[in-house]
Amino acid sequence: MDNKILIVDDEREILKLLETVLRKEGFNNIYTATTMREGLSEFERINPDLVILDIMLPDGQGYDACKIIRTKSNVPILFLSAKTEELDKILGFAIGGDDYISKPFSPKEVAFRVKAHLRRANYVNESANNVVEIEKEDIIKFGPYMLNESRAELIKGKKHIDLTAKELKILSLLAHYPNQIISKERLCDKVWGEEYIGFDNTIMVHMRRLREKVEDDPSKPKYILTAKGLGYKLSVKEE
Repeated sequence: MDNKILIVDDEREILKLLETVLRKEGFNNIYTATTMREGLSEFERINPDLVILDIMLPDGQGYDACKIIRTKSNVPILFLSAKTEELDKILGFAIGGDDYISKPFSPKEVAFRVKAHLRRANYVNESANNVVEIEKEDIIKFGPYMLNESRAELIKGKKHIDLTAKELKILSLLAHYPNQIISKERLCDKVWGEEYIGFDNTIMVHMRRLREKVEDDPSKPKYILTAKGLGYKLSVKEE
């Protein structure tokens, strides 16, 4: 596979283990770093398709590295950490992480998660790069926004708003059923391909991040509304 994967971890045994299992799964372009500084330097140099990032690094936290990467790229980021507290996981998602893997971990499971995130990211990129005539039904409008699914774009006026792959899928699902409540169970199935159990905080974090990009006042949303105990909906006024 041509996908470039960057692994940042100060434990060389873990680097070797992950590199070995990923190569067995067909990934040939694997790069490693043992410090935050080295990891960010490698990120700039190779522009990877996915990053596996340890939280505790000798010269900083993976959280900080994630924040820096998120100012430049929506590449999938998988946190790797010995921390298992729920708050740590929520923080990881809140600052832009796409997955959180607790140590000790199953190398095979990490490989499957890597494949799943790359598959979703590649789907979005292919949609954005296809040079096709845009059909009317590919464009969904709500308020001042235009969601172009064919190009994986959210536009407000002349401004392009960057969305992660999951944010795009969430907004697209809501937009296809305007003013209808989409249950959390359905969101998990369509966006994560997983059962809802244990995903409540993950969904809330992604909804908050999406509101921060779409709403003028995220604390008083006009478009992405919560139906308590039921799910979420995109509020669209009939024209």
